Amino acid sequence: MIDHVTITDLGVIERAELELHPGLNVVTGETGAGKTMVVTALGLLLGARAEAAAVRSGALRAAVDAELQVQADHRAVELAREAGAWFDDEEAAEAPTTPDATPRSTLLLGRAVSAKGRSRASVSGRSVPVSLLGEIGSSLVTVHGQTDQLRLKSAAAQRRALDSYAGEEFAALARDYRARYEAYQARRAELEEITTHERERRLEAEQLQQALEQIDEVDPQPGEDDRLKAESLKLENVEGLREAARSAQQALAGPDAAEAVGDAPHAVELVEAASTALGPVQDQDEELAAIAEQISSVSGLLNDAASQLGIYAAGLDESGPERLAEVHQRRADLDRLVRLYGPDVDAVLAWAEESRRRLGTLQSDTDRLETLSAEIERLEEGLRTDAAELRRRRAEAGRRLAEAVGEELAALAMPHARMVVEVTETEELGPHGADAVTMLLAPHAGADPLPLGKGASGGELSRVMLALEVVLAAHDSAGTFIFDEVDAGVGGKAAVQIGRRLAMLARHVQVIVVTHLPQVAAFAQHHVRVFKSSVEDGSGSGGFTATDVRTLDEQERVSELARMLAGQEDSDSARAHARELLEAASGV
Repeated sequence: MIDHVTITDLGVIERAELELHPGLNVVTGETGAGKTMVVTALGLLLGARAEAAAVRSGALRAAVDAELQVQADHRAVELAREAGAWFDDEEAAEAPTTPDATPRSTLLLGRAVSAKGRSRASVSGRSVPVSLLGEIGSSLVTVHGQTDQLRLKSAAAQRRALDSYAGEEFAALARDYRARYEAYQARRAELEEITTHERERRLEAEQLQQALEQIDEVDPQPGEDDRLKAESLKLENVEGLREAARSAQQALAGPDAAEAVGDAPHAVELVEAASTALGPVQDQDEELAAIAEQISSVSGLLNDAASQLGIYAAGLDESGPERLAEVHQRRADLDRLVRLYGPDVDAVLAWAEESRRRLGTLQSDTDRLETLSAEIERLEEGLRTDAAELRRRRAEAGRRLAEAVGEELAALAMPHARMVVEVTETEELGPHGADAVTMLLAPHAGADPLPLGKGASGGELSRVMLALEVVLAAHDSAGTFIFDEVDAGVGGKAAVQIGRRLAMLARHVQVIVVTHLPQVAAFAQHHVRVFKSSVEDGSGSGGFTATDVRTLDEQERVSELARMLAGQEDSDSARAHARELLEAASGV
């Protein structure tokens, strides 16, 4: 809802502040006073093209700023936040007045046009592209003017309006259909991905199969490369290891009896001699006894070490060049795998495990293709059935909508106008069904129905859109509606009916109407008048025209309606007629 609009140096308006309210707001004034500039100003906030000629003569720029109250979860607020607009959530989000009320945020829209034609847009203090300002504004405000009538321009917008009018039961069916359609699209995308890349996937499977066969043939074991490296080092130095072991063994225990040469002492013999020397006296002193025990232990350790050295040397004798050749070959096999599939054997094994899973997925594609094809066929069959039901219900809702709009048009002095809502089947399934919605209008008796916007005058189309909006308002409201000269070409009872229907529409949304008919203005809850005056500037050129905008109180409304009725604000009969209009309108 628009709360406040400030207009500066636009057309004949030097500066005007417009306070607006919920319900029906009317803007009136003498011809040429600048009523249309109010609509032009609001159009700039909706992204309309900016013309340098719209800047007031002598001014550097024109500016329009508006303050709107918007539901905090509205798409417009989301777009503004994405653009970096600033919101004080604690102050801007108003607390709900009732438990069911929705929190609201204050949104500030601004547009400036320089005398050179340059244009700037802003949203809540943030500069934004004009296109974004238009997207935000059009989601909140709908203008029905002489040159821009259609909120329901596109087939998609007409379908959305009809679906909303169709009711909650239809909406539930549409949601169920949309969920199944998304599943259907997901299966189709998966099938397309498999079939499109079938050759690549088959080649990948062959390559993985060959690699895994190569790995399986070698059959590497965890940590095997490190163990073979250590064994290779040992086998390559076997002679030196054997000689060292034999020498150490002889130093500890002496040579074998067959090899005994001379009587050189060895470590075991010397330790045993020391133990023998201490044996007779070790019981005479505890300290010496402890030392003797240590020497005895050393003697046992030396004997064990000498024995182990003999076993080690004998084992080396059993290993020969054949084993070394085997180790070298095994390491070469493992190195080949490592060069291809990983930095070490453990990495090769990990790659093989992952590749087996991938190969299993690729090999299952054939079965998956069959399963997907069957599932897609089943889903499509069900969607066709559901789409046919949606089409039937849309057609039924379209007939009801056309009848309701026809009744409204009859009351708006278009008794022979006929609206048609066509629902035609399409070949392709879509997220909303398999049909297209088109709203057509035959404005006169005998005329062929044509798409909205064709075959009707601006004034007629304004009334058609008013009729549509009144019928749709309870189901598909758009926040704020602006009607410019919706009453063009009508008067009398038709004008009263236009006012009555604008008031009916204003029960659901905020309505702003620029009108020249007192029968329409009488229905407003809030009346704004545009005043025109000539101002002398002392230059001798005749001065300039200035426009002011002011909200009228009850007595001023009577005067304004009298002026609109008879051109005489002080005429007693005109004022009486004005009061009669206000009294009649107050009962709506």
